Amino acid sequence: MFNEDGKFIRKIRSFVRREGRLTKGQEKALEELWPVMGIDFAPTPLDLVTLFGREAPVVLEIGFGMGASLVEMAKQAPEKNFIGIEVHTPGVGACLGSAQEAGITNLRVICHDAVEVLAQMIPNGSLACLQLFFPDPWHKSRHHKRRIVQSAFAQDIRQKLAIGGVFHMATDWENYAEHMLEVMNVAEGYQ
Repeated sequence: MFNEDGKFIRKIRSFVRREGRLTKGQEKALEELWPVMGIDFAPTPLDLVTLFGREAPVVLEIGFGMGASLVEMAKQAPEKNFIGIEVHTPGVGACLGSAQEAGITNLRVICHDAVEVLAQMIPNGSLACLQLFFPDPWHKSRHHKRRIVQSAFAQDIRQKLAIGGVFHMATDWENYAEHMLEVMNVAEGYQ
């Protein structure tokens, strides 16, 4: 991204790509299952009915890690559609492999920055639930600006949620929990 003078502007991200090696199983899952369950990033809104082949409540999870809980949720709620966003490629491969083993068809994944996906690909008012479980707490004070839960992010989420939609967050870091509460207590449009 460049400013009006043509100088490069470095965007603050809420994550750091720490790519590990793909196992053979993760690599195979990505090769075989990405065409079916993967969504390539594109700066245009998704047609969720076409994507899943049906109209159903959509649950979006940001940062699903290796995908075990996301796959289990999709398995336990076949009446819902699930989208997972993760930047860690081995985690995406593991999630796809687990989804295939579980035999689920109501899950799609995106390997990209969640903030960009939300802004450009998720239609307003389309989500029944957005889940953000254990995001990086960025412990050091100088890194707090990297925390994903900020006022602007909360407002972006609100636009994506359907009326009555749920923003479900969890953290095991007390300081971050306090920060989340501070942000959400002043965010407009939430109860």
